[in-house]
Amino acid sequence: MGQKINPLGFRLGTTQSHHSFWFAQPQNYSAGIQEDEKIRNCIKDYVQKNKKMSSGFEGIARIQIKKRIDLIQVIIHIGFPNLLIEGRTRGIEELQMNVQKEFHSVNRRLNIAITRVEKPYGQPNILAEYIALQLKNRVSFRKAMKKAIELTEQTDTKGIQVQIAGRIDGKEIARVEWIREGRVPLQTIRAKIDHCSYTTRTIYGVLGIKIWIFVDEK
Repeated sequence: MGQKINPLGFRLGTTQSHHSFWFAQPQNYSAGIQEDEKIRNCIKDYVQKNKKMSSGFEGIARIQIKKRIDLIQVIIHIGFPNLLIEGRTRGIEELQMNVQKEFHSVNRRLNIAITRVEKPYGQPNILAEYIALQLKNRVSFRKAMKKAIELTEQTDTKGIQVQIAGRIDGKEIARVEWIREGRVPLQTIRAKIDHCSYTTRTIYGVLGIKIWIFVDEK
């Protein structure tokens, strides 16, 4: 049967690079990974708390972490930076303090930078969040998927596939629905593909959203 592999891990070293960049001794490796996870969760929680109620949108495309002996550098790629910064001059400093509190590391500084993503709707995470928001507002799933595909088509991508699994529309039996536009060559390693899987809680249960975006070919 067909074996499924995460398209990002499959392309490491060709069109994809790591989101965390550091070296560790084998015995400290697992601690490093947990630390990364903590940093990412802390940032997401902060953005969740402080975002405007109306938008309901985090807009984080990805969080890159680079570690050196005395410094942890975190780069947040965000689609709509004004959600985080607007109305708070000290938004980034406050976030830095929050994350620093989580870690009691005396000898390492933390540096957080925010970069804006050119085409936010070309990022699978932001799209998945958009679809999740629509599903929470009881919009029909097909409508939400089609709208997401329309938004992506404006960003010059070559293809997109969206899949939703779970109790769709509150039906008793869980099922998987998917829709594809353009080409999504998952077997071609040269093809740069962005992928994300995102879980969203609805009143019926948990839905899983997966998105594959075919950016371009090398």
